[in-house]
Amino acid sequence: MKKTIISLFFALSSGIGAFAQLQTGENVALTSTDAGQVRGYINNGIFTYKGIPYAEAKRFEAPQKPKAWTKVRSSMVYGPVAPLMDPTTNVQDEPEFVFHHDWGFTSEDCMRVNVWTPGINDGKKRPVLFWIHGGGFTAGSSQELPSYDGENLAKKGDVVVVSINHRLNILGYLDLSAYGEKYKQSANLSVLDMKVALEWVKNNISNFGGDPNNVTIFGQSGGGAKVNTLMAMPSAKGLFHKAINQSGAFRANMLDKSTTQAIAAEVLKELNISVDKIDDIQNFPFQKLSDAGKKALSTVAAKMKAEGKPVIGFGLSWGPSVDGEVLPYQLFSNEAFELSKNIPLLIGTTKNEFAPFRGSVPANSSYDEVVAAIKKSYGEKTDAYIAAVKKAYPNDTKPSSMLDIDVTFRPGAVSQANQKSALAGSAPVYMYLFDWQSPVLDGKFKAVHCMEIPFVFDNIARCQEMTGGTKEAHALAAKISQSWINFAKTGDPNHKGLPNWPVYNAQNTATMHFDNVSTVKPQLDKELFDLLK
Repeated sequence: MKKTIISLFFALSSGIGAFAQLQTGENVALTSTDAGQVRGYINNGIFTYKGIPYAEAKRFEAPQKPKAWTKVRSSMVYGPVAPLMDPTTNVQDEPEFVFHHDWGFTSEDCMRVNVWTPGINDGKKRPVLFWIHGGGFTAGSSQELPSYDGENLAKKGDVVVVSINHRLNILGYLDLSAYGEKYKQSANLSVLDMKVALEWVKNNISNFGGDPNNVTIFGQSGGGAKVNTLMAMPSAKGLFHKAINQSGAFRANMLDKSTTQAIAAEVLKELNISVDKIDDIQNFPFQKLSDAGKKALSTVAAKMKAEGKPVIGFGLSWGPSVDGEVLPYQLFSNEAFELSKNIPLLIGTTKNEFAPFRGSVPANSSYDEVVAAIKKSYGEKTDAYIAAVKKAYPNDTKPSSMLDIDVTFRPGAVSQANQKSALAGSAPVYMYLFDWQSPVLDGKFKAVHCMEIPFVFDNIARCQEMTGGTKEAHALAAKISQSWINFAKTGDPNHKGLPNWPVYNAQNTATMHFDNVSTVKPQLDKELFDLLK
């Protein structure tokens, strides 16, 4: 018996036979793209490919198809990520423990796609889930968080998971359209990159076992905002068929061309580039370019403030803009909603979002201390604010919880859901609120921004620093990931593991509250949001 156990141990440790969960080699996971053959690897039965080029471009120019390759391209590790305006040189210990970032390596040649699939070249037409990373419009990547790994979701749902890197910040959004035809679309290159990646899916995903006619775009935070942007993009129509927006409806309006061109003019001034030498901008080191961009944004923001013009979002920053061509409509305009009328939408936020980082009051603060902090923010509305929060969340008994409710991201999600669902003939809308509270670090991070992502991807074990890896977390992840899978398959997130999840509209406001015991309730925070308008 002892000898048998020892033999089994050596078989397990050496990956023999049935225990060989990782397969690699010259002829393993070999398939084709329209630019050439690629080779990945197989792990836990999932074919995995990373860093495949879907496009290439010169700086500030439109994306083009990548140059074809003749040999098999090894595609086993993530490709380069977009350069960051502020490279990471130090981190805060506790948040970094929780989020566990993978910063990757940077290059302006960063247009890469990753694929996880249960099968290749098998004739099957699996639903495709196309993930767009967060980080606003200036940072992030497809590998930044461990929760983004698509293996478990692909395996559980028999679906194909795709994620991408694309150009960001000044590289993706500097509007040089006033300076020549080659820069005509430069104000929204980042969005064009995403569209071209979706075209790559349309042209290639059948070789990876996916259905190009059943593509769901989904993203969180900045990724959710990018989902909204693609929904308002006429040339992207038909490239995706369903949409999921996780904590990404915080930006309803985009900059106009007069503002983006003013920013560009300031960048040229900072770099001392004359109009007749505009092409010199393609040769500056990225950091010098980025620093000039920061100064330009600051200068234009100050001018806008002096003129009494509102600055949208969280301050003047890089992002998509209404350019009259790539993006002709504001995101929440009637024209944009009409464009995406036939796209089913699943939308929601987390209960606490950025509350753990606001630092307004310590978690153990007394009731009087919390009330004093509320008065600093809400003044004469303090009593009404407290009453509205208590009405919305009567089971939150800790005083500090009154300041931990998100009032930044969720109002936009509610507004978007109300507008879309009111459109005659619109595809269904489903609303959720992620209430579950993480036990990590004595519950300090609650339902923080990004907390739902490990549940969506069924990646609790990969993200135990964020989730605690508890059995309750695994149980909830099984339910949430199944809802996302079902929505990708049919446009309906319902399944037997959850109570019935009705279609949302402004009258019933049916909202799925994800928790250890998930429940459907009407909008609980309407009075709170009305108070804060």
